[in-house]
Order: sequence, then C-alpha cells, then structure tokens
Amino acid sequence: MKNENYCHTKQIFGFLLIAALVMLGACRKEDLDMDDDSDIILTDLADWSEETHSNNTDPNYPVVFNQDEVLRFDIEISSEDWATMQADLDANLASTGGPGGDIAGFDPVWVPCSFYFNDKEWYQVGIRFKGNSSLRSSYRMGIAKLSFKLDFDQFEDDYPEIENQRFFGFKQLNLKNNYDDASMMREKVASDLFLEFGLVSPQTAFCVVYVDHGSGPLYYGVYSLVEEVDDTVLDSQFGSSEGNLYKPDGAAASFAAGSYNETQMEKKNNEEVADYSDVYSLYTILNSTDRTTEAEQWKTDLNSVFEVDVFLQWLASNIVMQNWDTYGVMTHNYYLYNNPVNSLLTWIPWDNNEALQFGKQGGALSFSLDEVGSNWPLIRYLMDIPEYKVRYQEYMLEFTEGAFAPERITSLYNEYFALLKEHAYAEVSGYSFLRSNADFDAAVEELKNHVQTRYNAVQTYLE
Repeated sequence: MKNENYCHTKQIFGFLLIAALVMLGACRKEDLDMDDDSDIILTDLADWSEETHSNNTDPNYPVVFNQDEVLRFDIEISSEDWATMQADLDANLASTGGPGGDIAGFDPVWVPCSFYFNDKEWYQVGIRFKGNSSLRSSYRMGIAKLSFKLDFDQFEDDYPEIENQRFFGFKQLNLKNNYDDASMMREKVASDLFLEFGLVSPQTAFCVVYVDHGSGPLYYGVYSLVEEVDDTVLDSQFGSSEGNLYKPDGAAASFAAGSYNETQMEKKNNEEVADYSDVYSLYTILNSTDRTTEAEQWKTDLNSVFEVDVFLQWLASNIVMQNWDTYGVMTHNYYLYNNPVNSLLTWIPWDNNEALQFGKQGGALSFSLDEVGSNWPLIRYLMDIPEYKVRYQEYMLEFTEGAFAPERITSLYNEYFALLKEHAYAEVSGYSFLRSNADFDAAVEELKNHVQTRYNAVQTYLE
C-alpha cells in the first residue's frame, strides 16, 4: 500500500514532468494519461487575473470595443480540432446548392482553442463557425475567412479550472467576416447608427484575426467584433436580463396571420420556463379583428404588449439607411426582449452586414412602404394608422438630420478608411472578399455617395 509520502512525491514528480514536457512542446497536458490519485491541473493559468479572466468584474467596454484602433486577436486550434471543424462544414454544406440560401438546423461543432490578446492567453475557449447564408456562400466560394463565435467558458465542464472564464467581463463574442462587404464597415456603422439614434443595439469594433491550426499563424483579415445580445447587451442597455429574449426565425417571425409557431420563437434565456405568452399576445393582438372594428381598443391592446414607438424608430432608421436583410423582406435578423421595466416587447436589430445599400431579394423597402402587405403586419398595420405613419416620418427626418447626417457620416467613413486601409490591403487571396485594393477604395466611396443620395431622397419624399 502506498504511504502518504510516496503519493506526495509522485504527485510532485508528475507536476514537474508535465511542466517539462509542455515547455518542450512534447505534448499537451490534457493528452497525458495520469493516475486518478494525481490531482493534475490541466491548464497553466499564468495569465489569469481577476480583471481580465474572471466573472467578478463588469464588462470592460473601452478595452474590448476600443473605437480608436484595430484590435488584434490570435487564435490557436489543434490540427485535430481544426479537422473536426472542417469535416463538420463538409458534412453539412458541401452537398447544398449554390451560394446563399438557408442552412437553418445546422449547429456548427464547438472545439477548444487558445485565444490571445495583448500578450495574454485565454484558455480552452470554445470556438465554432457561425452564420447562415453568409457561411454557406463563403464556404462555397472557397473563402477561408469565415465568421466565428467565441464562448470563453464553453468547456468549463471539461476544464473546471476555467469555470466562469470571461474576456474582460464578456462570456461570448462574435467575429463577423464582413461577407459581401468590400468596405468592411457596414456591420459596424449600421449597428452604431442604431445606437446613436437611441435604440438598443450591440457594441462593435474593428479587429484583425490570425488563426494557427497547426502550421503557424495565418492572416484571416479584417473582422467586425460584435457584442452578443444574450450575454451583455441586456444588462448594459436595459439594466436587466431577466425578461424573455427571443430570436424569431422562419415564417413565424413575420407575425402574419396563421404563422405562429413556438419552435420558431427561439428563446435565448429562461428556456426552462416554457412561457411564450408575451409573443403569443403580440401575435393575437396584431391579427385581431379589433384592428378594423375597434381601432382605438386595438391600439391600446397593442401598446400594452409592444413598444410601438421603438419599432417605428427602428423602422424609420432602417428604411433610411437601407437594410433589406431583416423584417419586411426577410424573416430573421432581429430580437424581441420583454423589458422588465415596462413588460413590453422591445425591438433589437441584429446582423447588419447587408445594410447601407439597395440590397438583394428585390432590394430594400421604399420610404412609403406602400408595397408592404399584410404578410408583414408590424409594418402594414402600423402604417395604416395615420398617427403612426406621421411618427415614422418624423423619425425619418430626425435620423437624416442627426445620426445619419451626410457631413457626420462622410467624416466617419474617412476616419474608418484611414484606420482600416493597411489591414484591408494586407488581406490575401483565399482569405478575402476583395479582388484588389481598389475594391476597398471604391466601396468606401460608394458608401459616401450613398449617404448623400439617401439624405436627398428623404428630403424629396417628405416634401
């Protein structure tokens, strides 16, 4: 039988052996097969600090969403885990049709990675590919610059020592690849415009990403870092994350008559409480016959469950900037949050890489919205009420003369051009949507022309 001193000596020897092997690069600690009586620490947490890694600190927005520089993130993934991610893509996307389209139901595999920022490491961070049509299109084009989602404690059950690991207070973050956007600015500018206009919207920042999956770091190019709505947005902008948060996707996201389906009202929190009464109330009120027979009662009922004015504010700004890939054309790319302060479902925009252009699928909606039918009741039924249409038009004017004023936005585009230029020019074939540096230059000029054109068009429409 082993005595206590023998066990203690063996444990110390085990630690020293692991440290030596890891320093020599001979193996990963998690690959070692050690006896159960050796209490092995699987990860060296040398860079761990309360401020940078723990969940006992508030999210550090100035560091993570620094607006004055392009951040650099380095990601290391083992060759085995990278192969797993690639095989997962091949199995789910290789047999699909051409670029674009819907890949709903594909849940990309999570693998662990080492994540580096400002000479510090975050350990066994969960990483997976993300996106819908942008993911499939990029994959089919053979572009390795794909979007990623990060979860800093995804693997805490496997590695208890990283329990509640955070990145300066953030649990999850999104690295969006700026698909189909040669300017690399649309995702960030559109989200920031919503914020500037007083709406709830994720914080964003520019970053460059390097990925090492076994052969050294590869430059993946310029990304948009985007805050996760169901992580920090609710607490930071609503003051509470206790209300139901939904991410509707599919026919039910239109709220059209006959479309209601709980499975398409994806709950992002409070999943254990199967209570969908708030979104169901919105659906039933919208489609009630009271709308045509008891209009005032219908408005009262609607305002008792839905933040109507916020929706009109979003609608006006979304139409002015032109953002086709959302409600009114597509049944996705927004959240609804039941704000505990007033118990009203509140609109939160999401996924804006297709904004600030006329767009696809017939293009962005017109200012008048006359072409929108009852299959989009949140738009059609509100626009049929004169006072709501007037408020919508007032928001259009306010947006174009404030947050979206041409002088302001043109200056911002110039600033971002100077910030991104060297990083955009450094992108390489196979890891870029640019064919040349001139593509980047031309795309930024197009954005400048767009804001002035939209301003002039709004003035003409309102006159």
